[in-house]
Amino acid sequence: MIRSFVLAALAVATGFGQEKPMTGEQAAGFVKLALAGIDREFPNKTGHVTTGPDDLKSPRAMHPVFYGHFDWHSSVHGHWMLLRLLKQFPAAPFAGEVRALLGRRLTAEGLAAEAAYFRVKENRSFERMYGWAWALRLALELRTWDDPDGREWAERFQPLETEIRGLALAYLPKLDWPVRCGFHPETAFPLGQMLDYARGRGDREFETLLLEKARAFYGKDRNYPTAYEPSGNDFFSPGLNAADLMRRVLPADDFGRWLGEYFPELAAGQAGNLLTPVTVSDPTDGHLIHLAGLNLTRAWTMRGIASVLADGDARKKVLLEAAERHAEAGLGLVATGHYEGDHWLGSFAVYLLGGSGK
Repeated sequence: MIRSFVLAALAVATGFGQEKPMTGEQAAGFVKLALAGIDREFPNKTGHVTTGPDDLKSPRAMHPVFYGHFDWHSSVHGHWMLLRLLKQFPAAPFAGEVRALLGRRLTAEGLAAEAAYFRVKENRSFERMYGWAWALRLALELRTWDDPDGREWAERFQPLETEIRGLALAYLPKLDWPVRCGFHPETAFPLGQMLDYARGRGDREFETLLLEKARAFYGKDRNYPTAYEPSGNDFFSPGLNAADLMRRVLPADDFGRWLGEYFPELAAGQAGNLLTPVTVSDPTDGHLIHLAGLNLTRAWTMRGIASVLADGDARKKVLLEAAERHAEAGLGLVATGHYEGDHWLGSFAVYLLGGSGK
């Protein structure tokens, strides 16, 4: 089953300029990946700051909703993946099971406890800002679903949504420099996700702040050093993430000019190592498997960037062809049978194949 749905997902990814919708078979395979980890409490990387012996708690005691999938952010986007697939395939054979599961997990009591966790002083920077971004992506997914259960779950999620929005509003004015790396602390990805959230919710205060920070951090970037990527355990391209953010920020013509100065040789098919998929030497290594995610995130950022370029722009063809190669390489490692990658790569595949973030 795992092998067949991966092959089917690869079929969706291939075909330059012709993205095909995900099928029910593929969606069912991704659901199986999510269900395999959603109640799996151990192994677990908590990231918790322990304040004393009485603060030593199990992952489930600290996070009654998001305790599975190895870490908090993976659990959050694992829930997002199930919700996204339920919305896209409401009549699929898996829909009843997924709906019942989400109803049990997204409880008012549990989500209130998740929100309260962030009110402890030592926890205010927990999952900043990567996990915050996925939580707001989940909130937006709930808020944009015209469904009785979805509306109820969105109201239950409100305390955590409000808490994280408030943390971001308090933190971003103090962040003077972007974080440019290829993993969790990176800044451009969460800014893009939060901008999608703010616009989807009609939150002008949040949107204004996010636009201000994006322009300040990346608006004057020129001649991005593509030769410096990737690093050995990246699952993001900080260079492509910044461009995918700025296409959300700038009008199309302004973005085209910005991109020309940012990747000046892109039209000629030159962008250092960014256009060539990376290989994974050991999918059982929890850090090296990040590179499979890098192929997936490169693919979705390239497609996002290309989406605002004119059809006759040579850069569009370069990006879409490279995105196709990266999607094929990344999807081939979504389900290896090793929990190091299986606990999170499905969410990235669904984000890519389901057209999120556009």
